[in-house]
Amino acid sequence: FARELVEAGRRVLMVDAGAQQSARPGEHLKNAFLYQRNLDLFSSVIRGHLSLVSVPSNEVAPATLDPASYLVDMDRYDGFVLNNQNPEQDPGTNLGAEAVTYGVGGMATHWTCATPRHHPTIERSDLLAASEWDVLYGDAERLVNTDTDAFEHSIRHTIVREALQGEYNELPDPYGVRNLPLAVERRADNPDYVHWSGADTVLGPIADGDHDGRFELRPQHLCRKLVRSADGSRVEYAEIQNLAEWRSIRVEAEHFIVACGAVLTPQLLFASHIRPEALGRYLTEQPVSFCQIVLHQDIVDQVPSDSRFADRVSEHHKRVPDDPVPIPQNDPEPNVWIPVSDGRPWHCQIHRDAFHYGEVAPNVDTRLVVDLRWFGIVEPCADNRVRFSERNTDAHDMPQPSFDFTMGGRDRRNQHAMMRDMLRAASTLGGFLPGSEPQFVEPGLPLHITG
Repeated sequence: FARELVEAGRRVLMVDAGAQQSARPGEHLKNAFLYQRNLDLFSSVIRGHLSLVSVPSNEVAPATLDPASYLVDMDRYDGFVLNNQNPEQDPGTNLGAEAVTYGVGGMATHWTCATPRHHPTIERSDLLAASEWDVLYGDAERLVNTDTDAFEHSIRHTIVREALQGEYNELPDPYGVRNLPLAVERRADNPDYVHWSGADTVLGPIADGDHDGRFELRPQHLCRKLVRSADGSRVEYAEIQNLAEWRSIRVEAEHFIVACGAVLTPQLLFASHIRPEALGRYLTEQPVSFCQIVLHQDIVDQVPSDSRFADRVSEHHKRVPDDPVPIPQNDPEPNVWIPVSDGRPWHCQIHRDAFHYGEVAPNVDTRLVVDLRWFGIVEPCADNRVRFSERNTDAHDMPQPSFDFTMGGRDRRNQHAMMRDMLRAASTLGGFLPGSEPQFVEPGLPLHITG
């Protein structure tokens, strides 16, 4: 919105509750040289930027606490709130790993950059015509710089993709095994590295100051509420808290755009007493099955004799003659995709990336490790929702969110079938990495909720 409005000649003020983490506002932090050399180090960065949304209160004292330590009657903790502990949260319906990122660029400072289009009937909303979807998808892919060939020359990418293509040869085009669309560009100055897209990519030239004074970004400015006119027909002003200088600012404008993510957007509307019946409802989340495998010996042994890789393998052995793995150390990671299709309501990513889970031990050669993440679909349900407290507040003194989320019987059966399919792919590629055997991740962990 900011870019297109500025390019159309309008003036835009953007506020963000978090700090600016990069010189170019909202840049993907994984572009740093260190994380390109050692991807697994980035996992701790992701964890450091995630704030859990709703943590059920725990009034049980640690059994090993020194008996002389201060303890009040533990029943008094039932209504106590600290660090997003939430006495109103039912642990059985929580999205316990759901988190938000406060910072310029938000989740786009550490996202995976996967940008597949929805399946036209299984996933995509019918609120818009197919022709309009095509136009909007084209615009979005241009703004985030989507590419499908950035990892095409990778040895690992090629051998993983071809192994799975042989296994899933029954899938029709275009729903067979293929390259994962990614918001990324391989660098021309050093093709060992890539540039991952972030919010700065979407901002484009205005991120570099090319806006003739029509764009201003204020980090550490929290929008507390939108104040409407007496008749409720329009927003008169936004109440903004300057968190760095701790003062309140009144911002008047012709239009207000709320784009805070799936939890903080309804939170701001709730705080502004804009509370339609649908607010926070129809929450959908993506259940994820996950595992990590070590590539099969037979797959790796084919690399030296493959004429497509001969020059790179030979050069690698000259440079590092004692390396037992025939894959160059700077070989890009795989990024392979099995799209959603009829009878397969799950999206499959076969890759190697930094997440806040699934880290590889330092003594494991990461060139041989592949991550499998199967993302499921949950049917929309009005009773699945995020709701907000009139009494308790979060770390920013905004209404505390709570989740009510359960899966129906059909959803559960689909996730079981999804896990079986992931096991099929995993057994094709190799054996499980100890500690990363097949599992369903904690609800909310994918950070893909909508509603």
